[in-house]
Amino acid sequence: MQSLEKDLKMRQRTLPTLQNKETALRLEVKKAKQELADLDEEVNRRIRDYDQMIALWGEFDTSLIHVDDVRMSIKKIAGVRVPVLDEVVYSTKEFSLFSSPKWFADGFEQLKAIADVGIRQEFVRRKVDLLEYARKKTTQKVNLFEKVQIPGYQDAIRKIKRFMEDEENLSKSSQKIVKGKREAEARLAEQEARKGAAV
Repeated sequence: MQSLEKDLKMRQRTLPTLQNKETALRLEVKKAKQELADLDEEVNRRIRDYDQMIALWGEFDTSLIHVDDVRMSIKKIAGVRVPVLDEVVYSTKEFSLFSSPKWFADGFEQLKAIADVGIRQEFVRRKVDLLEYARKKTTQKVNLFEKVQIPGYQDAIRKIKRFMEDEENLSKSSQKIVKGKREAEARLAEQEARKGAAV
């Protein structure tokens, strides 16, 4: 029973922490989903801008720009490690300003902007997935504690207490019965002794 009470107290102390974590994760998921929706809109806007100049992009040599590295770091949000985009490193090949259209320099910046937003979008999508998974697991644990384990421990402790009370009551009853028999035997022996003395 002491072991059960110890486990019950541990779960009762842990439950508020889990509930706070679940709430924090729920808020973070909501913020991350909004950030993802904003990035989706930005990607669509940039693609529409790109499509307006589609005829010019046919002239652009896409081999002039290349993504060399995506630098990232890890950030903890409500105890969940999520990747954070720090920087996208590009390399550009040299081209002739005289023989290329003058909009090429702007084209580099537009391609970088589209790539930056697309890469950031993937990072945020991964962040949403990780936070959503952690939130689901935390919700499951909260429900397990609230609806299964804590009531189960309380019920087990209650049954043990009842059993112990029943055992104590039975012990007291049997002691009374034994005492009553002894007293009856003693009275009977006393009566027989009086009869024996009177004869």
